[in-house]
Order: sequence, then structure tokens, then C-alpha cells
Amino acid sequence: MRTIRIGSGAGYSGDRIEPAVELAEKGDIHYLVFECLGERTVALAQQSRMKNPDSGYDPLLEERMRAVLPICASKGIKIVTNMGAANPLAAARKTAEIARSLGLPSLKIAAVIGDEVLDACKDGDLPIMEFDGSIKQLGNRLLSANAYLGAEPIAQALTGGADIVITGRASDPALFLATMIHAFGWAMDDWNLLGQGTVAGHLLECAGQITGGYFADPGYKNIPDLARLGFPIGEVGEDGALVITKVAGSGGAVTAQTCKEQLLYEVHDPTRYLQPDVTADFSQVRVEEIARDRVRVSGGRGTERPATLKVSVGYVDSYIGEGQISYAGPGSLARGRLALEIVRERLKLTGVAASELRFDLIGVDALHGANLAARGNEPYEVRVRVAGRTENLREAVRIGNEVETLYTNGPAAGGGVFKSARDVVAVASVLLPRELARPQVHFVGG
Repeated sequence: MRTIRIGSGAGYSGDRIEPAVELAEKGDIHYLVFECLGERTVALAQQSRMKNPDSGYDPLLEERMRAVLPICASKGIKIVTNMGAANPLAAARKTAEIARSLGLPSLKIAAVIGDEVLDACKDGDLPIMEFDGSIKQLGNRLLSANAYLGAEPIAQALTGGADIVITGRASDPALFLATMIHAFGWAMDDWNLLGQGTVAGHLLECAGQITGGYFADPGYKNIPDLARLGFPIGEVGEDGALVITKVAGSGGAVTAQTCKEQLLYEVHDPTRYLQPDVTADFSQVRVEEIARDRVRVSGGRGTERPATLKVSVGYVDSYIGEGQISYAGPGSLARGRLALEIVRERLKLTGVAASELRFDLIGVDALHGANLAARGNEPYEVRVRVAGRTENLREAVRIGNEVETLYTNGPAAGGGVFKSARDVVAVASVLLPRELARPQVHFVGG
């Protein structure tokens, strides 16, 4: 039975780069997948593209590609990534430019486009899933609408000879599932194979999270050598058989527990994990440690794919103004509380128009509130934070300014002021009939 080895090179946009290099050098992998696109990330990338039509892709694309392209090219490792963000074509052109500069002009690069569905969403005035309202009600605050594409166009690009496939918004597991469809020729209506492949993709998508990174909790769940955390490898057979492992000697651990935590990540209904390619069923999945850092995962199933695609909608929700200042030494808690009282009163006196305000002492009550904080010991130092939501940037600026004035207007001995004012890009979801998203594959280079 044929088996492929898929390395997970990143779990988010700003992830470490050296574990991906380690996978390429020592992992004996056939595919290296970089999952780098969060829901807000693509909306922010659309903002960037509005300012510069040649931008809008992942800011670490060049650094990642320069680090892994020579190794991957020499070993025949194919790369799949959603680092295209809001501009996969520009990302593909940039990658071709990088390949040429590294003496690799023959690499064939494909961009998968078609996830941008803003016009289709506006035409349908689709209801928003998270709150009462529709797309049209967002008006000119609307920034983007990107559909979660499936594995099929990525697999088509690989079958067309692509060495590197760059997408925009796609389902995270689909990036991995596409390599299986390509390698094994799985049919797009073999629901059980697609379901098991989705289990594999879901386990691999967050990279170091499954090798013990996010899992680690000292004294409860100890994980070795986290500074050298290795990223996971999925060994997948043509029948969907799956073993999760990592590079021998790398930091971290692959255990039944790490795999089970990741399996449950972001899954609301394990019997109906809705994906663009399949409705996956995780309810009968079995997880078994078969050796050190080797975990067998089986039992994934599936049924017919949904008739709609989830669309991530980005919009400007409001503005946030923030100010911070620190107090230390005897009486620091009392001075911090006085500082909050002063700013609270100043915002009222000066008429700052905020729809929501927070007054926190970081490390004291910022996370769990005043009731739980009252049970703790008095700290030696505190960090004051005031933040507010406003309808315009001018009002947001005024919040941070009031915190800054504590420097000379009391209480005593404040320092390390930070202030900021920025727009808030929020995301919401709608469901779009799948036929309204039309993915296409464009080849660059090679």
C-alpha cells in the first residue's frame, strides 16, 4: 500500500520557520503544507491590498520560501500553502521571482483563485450567522468576503504539475486533503475516504499544537524541549490509514493526549464537521499510541458535502482606544486603582463618546474580574489598562491621551506609558451556494 508523508510547516501566519526547514531536511516528507491564514488575517490582507495592488499576501512568504525552496526543490517536496491570503496571484509571482533568484527557474507555481466572493454576497444580501443582520446592513464598512474553498482545485494544480500551490481562503484541512486526493486519486464523492483525510488535515493544521506546544502545562502535562519544538508529520496510506509522528530528536511529543486535544479543537458537532469537500464524522475516531512519538488515528468517516460554502466576511466594526501605565513598589495596587478612578472620571468630564469601556489592572483583575481578584495577595507591581470602543478614530485617541496625562497629574510614580488608537476589523460568517464560488488555477513559472 502506498503511503505519503505530509509535513505541517506552520500553524498560523507568524509561526516559527526553522521547524519547517527541519521537516524538509530530515522528515523524509513528500509534501510540506503551510497553514497561515486566520479569519481576521484575510480581512486585514484585503486592507493591505486596497493600498497596494501588489500586496495582500502573507508578510512572511518571502522569508519562508527562501528558507525551504532550495531543500524542497532538491528533494522533490511539493509545497501547498494559503499564504496567498487576499492576493494568491501576486504571491505566486513573488514566489517565482524568489525561485529565480535562488537559481530554481524551472519550479512550476500555481495560484488558486476564486475565493473572493464579495459581489456574490452583496447580490444575495445573505443573513449573518453570528448576529441579526445581513451583508447589506454593513454598508461601506464591508471590507471582504472570502469563501472557504475545498481541496479539489489544489489537487488539480498538483496533478497539473505544480511544485508549489498557493491559495487564498481555503478550508484548513483541505490543504492537506488535496495532497491525498492527488497522490491516491481519491474520488470526490468517496465520502469515507474524504472524511478520514479530513481527520488527518484537522490534526495537522495547527502544527506545533499537536506536538505538545499548546498542550503543555507544567506540573500537569509536561512536554520536553519546547524551545526546539518539532512540527508534525502525517503518514497517510491510500486507504486513509494515518499515523502522526515528528522528526526523531526534535523537541515536543506526539501522544494520544496531544492528538485528542487537537481532534476536539474547533469542532462543535463531531458527527457533522462541515467542510467544503465532505461532512466529516469524527464520532468513531480511534487514537492509539503504537510507539514513542507515533500515534495511529483511524475511524474517520463522512457523508455528502454541504450545498453551501462558509464565507468569512471582514468589516470595520468600530475603533479601539487604549492606554496603559505601570506602578511598582509599596502601595502600587492602591495607586493603580486610584489611576483607574481618575481616568474613569476624566472620560466623563471631557465627554469621550465610547460605547464600551474597560478599566483593568493587568495581573490582578483583567482576566477574571474583581471578585476572584479579591482573594489574591497584593502584588508588588501592577499595570493599568484602560480601553474603549468608539465610533471614530478621534474619540479613540482621547482615551489613550487621558492615561498618558497620569504621568504628571497623579498618582505618583507611574511609568512605561503605552497608548494606541486603531480600527477594529471584525469577522462574521454567511453561507453561500457553492456554485457561486468559481475556483480557478493559474500557473506561473516552470
